[in-house]
Amino acid sequence: MIRLAKNKDIDRIMEIYAIGRKYMRDNGNANQWINGYPSLNQVKMDIENGNLYVFDNGEKDISDIHGVFAFIIGDDPTYEKIYDGAWHYEGEYGTIHRIGRDGEIHEFVREAVNYCFNKVSRIRIDTHRANETMRKSLEKNGFVYSGIIYVEDGSERLAFEKAMD
Repeated sequence: MIRLAKNKDIDRIMEIYAIGRKYMRDNGNANQWINGYPSLNQVKMDIENGNLYVFDNGEKDISDIHGVFAFIIGDDPTYEKIYDGAWHYEGEYGTIHRIGRDGEIHEFVREAVNYCFNKVSRIRIDTHRANETMRKSLEKNGFVYSGIIYVEDGSERLAFEKAMD
C-alpha cells in the first residue's frame, strides 16, 4: 500500500535512495542523484510538506518499506520553460520527483502513477537522459516525451507527461 511517509521512515527512505544511486551508477547513469541527492534535508522537508510517499507492504516493521516518491500538486518552477518540445496538456498537474525502490517490488512506477491519478488527472515527471531504466518504465506506463527542462542545478532532464483525459 502507498501511504504518506513519516519521520520514523527516514532511515529506510535514505537506504532506498542509496540503493537507487548505486543502481544508477552500476547501469551507466553517473550524473543523476549525485552529491548525496536526495539529501536528508530534502526528505525531511518533503515529509513536513506532506509530499513524500512510501510503498509499505502493510506490516508494522519499518523494513517493509520498499519504495518512495515525492508527489507535488501544482505548478513546478522547473517545468515553466520547456525546450525542444511542448507540454501536451493544460491545467492543474502533479509532479512525481525522487522516485526510488529497493528492487524487492516490481511495477513500482505503475503503482505510484495510479496512486497519483487518484489525486489529479495530469502528471509530469522528468529523468536524466542516461536513466534508461526510468525512460523505459515511463514509456511502458503511457507517458509521452514532452521536451527538455533544466533542474535547479542547471542540468538537463527529459520531461514526460501523462493525462487521464
